Amino acid sequence: MLSSLLSNLNHRHLTSSVSTNSELIADIEAGTLDGDKVHLLTAQMQSGGRGQHQRSWQSPAGNVYLSLYHPYQAPVSGLLSLIVGVKLATMPVIEMINEQLIRQNLTPIGVKWANDLGFYAQQSVDTTLDKRVTPFSKLAGILIEPVLRDGKMLGVVIGVGLNVATTPTLTAKTAEGMSYQAISLQDIEQLVKTDNNNDIPSLITLYEQVSDALLSAMTCFAQIALERASINPHYLNDFIQQFEAVDALADLKVCVTQTHRAQEHKIVGHACGIDSNGCLQLRQDDASICTIFTGRLDVINEV
Repeated sequence: MLSSLLSNLNHRHLTSSVSTNSELIADIEAGTLDGDKVHLLTAQMQSGGRGQHQRSWQSPAGNVYLSLYHPYQAPVSGLLSLIVGVKLATMPVIEMINEQLIRQNLTPIGVKWANDLGFYAQQSVDTTLDKRVTPFSKLAGILIEPVLRDGKMLGVVIGVGLNVATTPTLTAKTAEGMSYQAISLQDIEQLVKTDNNNDIPSLITLYEQVSDALLSAMTCFAQIALERASINPHYLNDFIQQFEAVDALADLKVCVTQTHRAQEHKIVGHACGIDSNGCLQLRQDDASICTIFTGRLDVINEV
């Protein structure tokens, strides 16, 4: 039964979608859907799911594949992805699981800059990963894309893929050299070995929690954008504090690889949060702070 929240978001559910982001963007740009209203598209599975930088995203049945369109005509920055991540990390289902993880002295689910949810594993279950780096156990990914019509900004589509009951099997092609392994909510529930391993919400409930998180993220982003010229940016400062509480990279030694004109450049330092634009900050050996806008990120195994 469709909830009132999902009904108010003009929710459509598909048995299968090539990509919920792609389909929703196409419908808005073509005028099939009203670009002045919020729209929600979910799918049981995807045949061509996408991640950042056109990476593939495996989408087996049993998980959340959700895209929300929100009208928004102002410029969108990378800060939005981090706000979405924080809101997802504080959903009821994640908070419940994190309480269990912390109780057992295990690493809680957090936000990995710039668009993933999960935690850094102390031991890899994937024997193909480079042992010099600590693998990231990826629970969810975020993909934000602008929606244009006649060259004008209509809004944004925020896509979320959340592994719930099925853990994608990554191959060398789908992992694309990234130092991560997939994990699901069910995997984590089995990891904590509690008596409440059947309390993962239904997909409908998760659609509600994710949608509520995305709406809250858009409100937060708009508030931050409006106060940019303020002497005391309350909303921004409040968000940065929230991010620090769920930062999966906090104090970890990181190597960022950037490619420019076919040449790789590596920057090493300890992660020390984000700046006001959402850029990653690294504290280097000489105590200087390096600001990272983009790049491939690996956590170096210091053990």
